[in-house]
Amino acid sequence: MVTLQDIKSNPLVNGFIETGNKHLGEMGFTDHGKMHLSVVSRVSRDIMLKLGYDERTAELAGIAAYMHDIGNVINRNGHSQSGSIMALEILRRSGMDPKEISIITAAIGNHDEGSGQPVNEVAAALILADKSHVHRNRVRNQDVATFDIHDRVNYAAQKSNLIIDGENKIITMDLTIDTNICPVMEYFEIFLSRMLMCQKAANYFNCEFGLVINGAKLL
Repeated sequence: MVTLQDIKSNPLVNGFIETGNKHLGEMGFTDHGKMHLSVVSRVSRDIMLKLGYDERTAELAGIAAYMHDIGNVINRNGHSQSGSIMALEILRRSGMDPKEISIITAAIGNHDEGSGQPVNEVAAALILADKSHVHRNRVRNQDVATFDIHDRVNYAAQKSNLIIDGENKIITMDLTIDTNICPVMEYFEIFLSRMLMCQKAANYFNCEFGLVINGAKLL
């Protein structure tokens, strides 16, 4: 069986990740490289395991998460769909079972808030893990005076934690934000569509989705 470690060692995957992340950097986007993908991969696996899924399903979630942004090497627009097609061919060449390929490619093709939906459990886990990764270490711009709203929101995030309470069926995004850098309203201005997508993903697992910012429950 193809493992997450196999994918992390694949030079084609890593080449697409590095080049795609460089392209986004030229456009002023936050980090979408190995640091982001490793965090999202770990959290995706964790979601699966804490909600009672088996180890192989958790592994598929980790693989989908590590590959979910490879489409950025082609273009940011439509990167979820292009990345899904690229992943399909890479996984096919790696000898992965077609059923597993279909689960992963569906998850990658549905992770973006523009058109994505939690069509399977791996897609739901990827959505939650990806959209909850907000942190100042993703900001590449070092000049605070030139921050745009995306830079401010991410730089203001001092702590971001996705809490999975499988027993009570509650998934909570717990954020600590420096409101001197970014007021809470700016967070909602940028991330409301992502939080609504997280709500759909949590509902796929028959869980409630909660948002806590600086100790205050907002959703």
